[in-house]
Amino acid sequence: MDINRLYFIDIVRAFAILMMLQGHFIDTLLAVSYRDLNDPAFIIWSYFRGITAPTFFTISGLIFTYLLLKAKEKGLEKQRMIKGITRGFFLIGLGYLLRVPILGWLAAKFNTYFLVIDVLQIIGLSLILIICLYFICNKKTILFSIITLTFGVGIFITEPLYRTLNATSIPLFLNNYISKSNGSIFTIIPWSGYVFFGAFLATIFHKNLLKKSFKKIIITSFITFGIILILCSSNILVFFSKLLNSQLLMDSASYNYLFTRFGNVLLIFAFFYSFEKYLKTPLILKIGQKTLSIYVIHFIIIYGSFTGYGLKNIIGKNLTPTEAIFGAILFLVSVCILSFYYAKTNTFLYLNLRKIINKVKT
Repeated sequence: MDINRLYFIDIVRAFAILMMLQGHFIDTLLAVSYRDLNDPAFIIWSYFRGITAPTFFTISGLIFTYLLLKAKEKGLEKQRMIKGITRGFFLIGLGYLLRVPILGWLAAKFNTYFLVIDVLQIIGLSLILIICLYFICNKKTILFSIITLTFGVGIFITEPLYRTLNATSIPLFLNNYISKSNGSIFTIIPWSGYVFFGAFLATIFHKNLLKKSFKKIIITSFITFGIILILCSSNILVFFSKLLNSQLLMDSASYNYLFTRFGNVLLIFAFFYSFEKYLKTPLILKIGQKTLSIYVIHFIIIYGSFTGYGLKNIIGKNLTPTEAIFGAILFLVSVCILSFYYAKTNTFLYLNLRKIINKVKT
C-alpha cells in the first residue's frame, strides 16, 4: 500500500462527480411545479447541490498541487508544471468544444453561446494560475502556501466588488470569465478561490502527511474550522467590519455564501477522510479517477453537445419527483458504465493534444 497516496481524494472526487450528475439531471428535467422551496426534501437537495461545485473545485486544486509537490521531491516539478499547463489548456479547450453546436453551424446558424464559461474552463485556468504562482514563488512551498491562502481569502472577501461586474468594453471571450451576464455558469472569481484553498490544503498534506497523529489532527481541524465557517464566519466578518470600519467586509457578511460553502467542503473532507479505509473500494476509486470522462459523457447526454439534442430538449422539465429520482439513478449507472467500458475520452483527447504540441515544438 502506498502510504503517500491520499485515497480520500479519489473518494471525494467520486462523491462530487456523482452529486454533479444527479444535480444536473434533476435540475434539468424536474417539472417546475415540484420545485417547492417550502418542501424539506427539495430544500435539502438544493443545499447539497449548492456545495457540489465548491467541493469539486477545492479537490481539483488539492490533488493537482499535491502531485506537483510530490514531483518536486523527485526533481520532476518542471515536467509536472509543463504537464499541468497542457492539462489546463486542454480543459479550457474541451469546455468550449462541448458547447460547439456543430449541426447548427452546418446549417449556417451562428451565435456566441459556445463562448460561455463552465466548470472545465475555470478548473483549467485555475490550474494554470497555480503553476504561475508556484513559479513566481521560486518553488518555495511555504511562500506558495501563504500566497494561495491569501488569494483564497482575498477573493472571497472582495466578492461584493465584482458581484455584478460586467466589463462590456473588453472582448466577449474575456468578459465571460468575469461576468455571468452573457450566460456563463461560473466565473474565474470567486470560484478560483476554492481551487486556491485546495492548493493551500495540499501544502499542509504534503508537509505533514507522514507525521504521527496527523490524520486525527487534520480531521479535527476540518471539523472545527468547517463548523466555524458555517456558523460564525458572517459574525466574524461583521466584527472586523466594525473594527476596521470597512463597508466591504459588511457587504461580504450580508451575502456570505462562499465561506459557508467552504465550511461544508471541509466537513465533507473530514467525513470521507475519516472513513477512507472503508470507502476506498475499487469501484469508488475508479469513479474518482474517471471524473473527466464521466463529465464529458453526461454533458453530451443531458445537454446534447455537438448535435443540440439531449435530454434537456427531448424530455424537458416534465418529470415528477419519483421519475426524476429513478431516472437520476439510471443515469448515474449508465454514464459510469459508458465511462468504464466504452469511452476513453480523457486519454484519447489528452494524448492527441500532446502529439500536436510535440509536433509544434519540433
